[in-house]
Amino acid sequence: MADRANDVIVVFGGTGRQGGAVARELLRRGRPVRAVVRDPRSESARALAGAGADTVRGDMEDPATLDAALRGAYGVYSVQTFTGPDGTEGETRQGRAVADAAARAGVSHFLYGSVGGSDRGSGVPHFESKGRVERHIEALGLPATILRPAYFMDNFAGAGPVWRDGEPVLTMALDPSVPLQMIAARDIGVFAADAFDDPGGHLDRRIEIAGDELTGPGIAEVFAGAVGRPVRFESRPVEELRAEDEEMALMFDWFNRHGYAADLPALRAQHPELTTLADWVAGNWTAPDGA
Repeated sequence: MADRANDVIVVFGGTGRQGGAVARELLRRGRPVRAVVRDPRSESARALAGAGADTVRGDMEDPATLDAALRGAYGVYSVQTFTGPDGTEGETRQGRAVADAAARAGVSHFLYGSVGGSDRGSGVPHFESKGRVERHIEALGLPATILRPAYFMDNFAGAGPVWRDGEPVLTMALDPSVPLQMIAARDIGVFAADAFDDPGGHLDRRIEIAGDELTGPGIAEVFAGAVGRPVRFESRPVEELRAEDEEMALMFDWFNRHGYAADLPALRAQHPELTTLADWVAGNWTAPDGA
């Protein structure tokens, strides 16, 4: 591996879950990080600066601030969210804008945080939006790596078992026989840092990543180990979820019919320390009050 200790890597979303994991892992490896944030004075931005990142103000809707943020950079980690006011259209627009800025800056390595299934016509809006950004990156001819994470274990922070009549129940719109691939956000940081450390082995690759794979009852069993008693898995009909959240219903319907396709054995051979759901629950999940 060439010595890239002085090569600046610009990280978008550094105060968020995925970008934050990337920024922290790069800093842990001694890489210089320039984190693009909306407000450098915010508590989360100050925490990132305290960890060693150079925080700069940037707006993915403002090309001038993007050009300033990327000036002189070796690499970029780009991730956007579909939960903003413009939804998936805003996500696509911002993802394209960052890629355009990277092309103007002539960066040597562009990493995009996409999603597993973005290339398989899932029909899930926030998968399709990322697929549009991927195709734009390819059209620009950027020297790029696309990381396609599976379902975030971190989602269980707010969606683990609940107690119903004194019994812990895990409810998901997942067929009980269908395995769900998952990844901890921190491990996305590991894969991203590996790619920057070894561009020769990662440039022009699209890599689907996960750290564990369990059925709904298997997920419930992991939580049972944490609470010290059985947790019942309840498979919720997708159509019932659709009445509340069309986007999530489309995603779980895709899980049930197709699902992620990361090569877990190969990934674990490369990274035996990948976080399992049991690891994540032990270190990150707390049973709700009254449990």
